[in-house]
Amino acid sequence: MANDRGLKTQTTIGAVLLAAGSASRMGHRPKCLLELDGVPLIHRQLMALSQAGVDEVVVVVGHFAEDIQQAITQFPVKKILNPHPDDGQNASLHLGLKALSTQCKAVLVALADQPLIEAQDIQALISAYEQRPIGMQVVQPKVDGLPGNPVMFSVEVCQQILASDNSFGCRQWQKAQPERVHHWVTTNSHYRTDVDTLEDIDALAQRTGVKLLWPSTLKSSAP
Repeated sequence: MANDRGLKTQTTIGAVLLAAGSASRMGHRPKCLLELDGVPLIHRQLMALSQAGVDEVVVVVGHFAEDIQQAITQFPVKKILNPHPDDGQNASLHLGLKALSTQCKAVLVALADQPLIEAQDIQALISAYEQRPIGMQVVQPKVDGLPGNPVMFSVEVCQQILASDNSFGCRQWQKAQPERVHHWVTTNSHYRTDVDTLEDIDALAQRTGVKLLWPSTLKSSAP
């Protein structure tokens, strides 16, 4: 993906977009294919990352891999299959981090089920990372005292995660080294908004007027 941030001296950023879950609380349908104004959520995330100037993107799929991969064929991203998605999100994170090129000096980890994230939200996070206090290695949005997503961290953190087993991810790194985590305080609720359940879809519509709809061709794959 092209870098639209301008100055060549700025950090080369890679993004890992996690989309491998089973969506068991969503009727076993891939929530990243929920549509907002006719656009799948995963499309909105990929467009936001591109427009924010992220240099390369890896999408990790697992459950519903065929449907999701078919839905994003037009995007110039690297698609990685997690053959064991039930091993947990950190296992998918490891696969995504391994797939990034060595040119990346910072990593942004995004979730495919955040309906309100836009390019300016990604740009604001990148700016917070580039202006982080000296010694900070992880930047995470903090909204009303609660952690948000996406999260951004240095290549050093990436290497340390990959040097650990698949159960160790960014959350565990932050717990081990809290003094090197910059909790970027913001009032932007986009970083705290995701959809994990059918009730979340209804609550989002009631709270914001944003209506998410399933594609007419997508059926529940529940047993």
